[in-house]
Amino acid sequence: MDRILRTNHANHLVCEKTKSVSWNSCGLQFVSSLYQQTLFARREAIAWGLSVLLAALFVCGNQRCSHAIQTDAPASQSRPFDDNDATADLKEERNKKSKADSAKPSSIKAEKEPKIAHIRLDGSFSEGTGQGGLLAVSSPSLQKICERLDKAASDDGVGGVLLLIESIDVGRARVDEIRRSIEKIKKAGKPVVAYLVGGESIQFMLAGACDAIVMPPAAPLAVTGVRAEMTFYKDLLDKVGVDAEILQVGQFKGAAEPLTRSSMSPQLRAQYELFVEDLFDQLVDMVAADRNLDRQRVIDLIDVGVLTPDAAVEAKLIDMVGYEDEAISNLASRMKNKNPKVIENYFEQKIDAHFSGLGGLVKLVELFSGEPEKKSRSRNKSIAIVHLVGEITDGSSEGSFLSGGGPSTRGLIEALREASKDEKIVAIVMRIDSPGGSALASDLIWREIKRIEKPVVASLSDTAASGGYYVAVATDLILAAPGTLTGSIGVVGGKIALGGAMERVGVKTDVVSRGKNSGWLSTQTPFNASERKVFMATMEDVYRLFTTKVAEGRKMDLERVKSLAEGRVFTGRMAQKIGLVDRLGTLEDAIVEAKLLAGLKADESVERVILPEPRNLFDDLFGSSEKHGDSIAGLSRGSLDRNSLAMIRACAQGMSLPGLELIVHHARALLEITSGRPLAMMPMHVEIR
Repeated sequence: MDRILRTNHANHLVCEKTKSVSWNSCGLQFVSSLYQQTLFARREAIAWGLSVLLAALFVCGNQRCSHAIQTDAPASQSRPFDDNDATADLKEERNKKSKADSAKPSSIKAEKEPKIAHIRLDGSFSEGTGQGGLLAVSSPSLQKICERLDKAASDDGVGGVLLLIESIDVGRARVDEIRRSIEKIKKAGKPVVAYLVGGESIQFMLAGACDAIVMPPAAPLAVTGVRAEMTFYKDLLDKVGVDAEILQVGQFKGAAEPLTRSSMSPQLRAQYELFVEDLFDQLVDMVAADRNLDRQRVIDLIDVGVLTPDAAVEAKLIDMVGYEDEAISNLASRMKNKNPKVIENYFEQKIDAHFSGLGGLVKLVELFSGEPEKKSRSRNKSIAIVHLVGEITDGSSEGSFLSGGGPSTRGLIEALREASKDEKIVAIVMRIDSPGGSALASDLIWREIKRIEKPVVASLSDTAASGGYYVAVATDLILAAPGTLTGSIGVVGGKIALGGAMERVGVKTDVVSRGKNSGWLSTQTPFNASERKVFMATMEDVYRLFTTKVAEGRKMDLERVKSLAEGRVFTGRMAQKIGLVDRLGTLEDAIVEAKLLAGLKADESVERVILPEPRNLFDDLFGSSEKHGDSIAGLSRGSLDRNSLAMIRACAQGMSLPGLELIVHHARALLEITSGRPLAMMPMHVEIR
């Protein structure tokens, strides 16, 4: 951090002396200097991303900041830079603000006319604590979105809410969480109107919770049903001479099929047909209830699929065709207010983009570091919400700021221990959104939950399957959304043999070894009979542990568990019927259950403690606390490869290259499946729309 401030100081000094160098130029010098220092510090994987982010931010603020520099003083009156300048500037700003505040009337009557809260829903609202700082503002979490909606419900100054729904990318469980917050607003007697710009099934399911749906004339409604896609690579690997040596325990465990087959096996297809059918039924039921339509009529409309806005009005799927101002007028009429004031971006976190002077650069560093706001804990009893998000990995390796990965196993275990030791925390809710991953890491987390003497409730998000479900069975109660994908009780693992492909291009390898199975993880040759036998034995033992712990946690007969295992995937609604989860509900429902298990009343006020704490960019770059594991410099080579791929994937997202993004996603999964470790995870990529 000191090194950054010194670099900023130097760049600011150049600007003060010359007055002819633009802020953008100084900013690029800062970026270049930081990048060189970062390379020297062996943080190659993160430096490039930081440079791009900083450069973009400097470019955006170029005009405003250049003006500030040029108008500070005439060029003929330039003076040496003083460390106290920034402090003086900040004090002057505070004095001006104080004078302005004092000039206002001492008593201001609250406006009686209720306002419209305007909230835009766009992007993927991630589960978990995510990132702090700038990235938290640009990519708000599900928690932040729900907080804004809940604030609108309780705000006496808000009389109605306009939701601008664009290209959201969330799963069924996250839709349920947002719909619950919309219902809170409606229960408070405030109308909610959806202005639906993105009209695909997920967006429409979200809009259906509102009192009215308005679409612009040029936006088609595309409620086309449910579709699952899986991509297969076996034929490609055969052409280049690569052998995929993947073993599995469970005939429905299809995680390896993209590498070992050219199409779905009959077993995998059969189970996918089951849960796709259930997701379709849930879609039909929701639309029929929201729009007050006959169920068969909804099925007929979905089979048509794509409708113009006028046709959608005629089919009673939406209420009117119009633009945003007309949607506001519709909402105003429901509020019985002719001309209400609209609060744009209601309760959204703002960014101060003025970065001139040393104070501005310090502000910029703070923005990127995302230091959490220090809040004093009340004396009230607390509920800890511990998030498990993304692939479950071994050791201290965790996702970087670009990968969006979850906490490391070590970081998650320490968060659970912190919650267990805190006397104010009376219960814990495990919020799980994970397809699984390392069987070892899943087992270690399971053990840590079992050691906790306080009530622990699992809340399953979009996906809590395989290793994610392994963790859940350690809790006292499991809640899932109807559309959660869960189960997948099975084990998969193996390696990729590249020797044949290398020989085709003239690369050969000689081996000297001692030990019958010393080459079991060699990437040169496939498993021999002995190596395959010992590897399969380890996987079968992990499967035994998995099924035994499910039987123990769910209080089921082991044979019954085995009949539900073998890698089968279920929706939350299916899982509840067969006993793999206790009940259907949202995160809020799980918190209520945790209160009851802790001996509190359902409506008793408690403080919520979110764990693990959010990471920030500088944790990843310069080293993080022990809670989050190692810094980038300390990652294993495999973890560094995953983070490099995540960086490419982030670039693909930014440049709107979905094909490249999909390939990188597959490559990351390939690294996991071929790691030579037993894995409890779902198929490497399944696209469900």
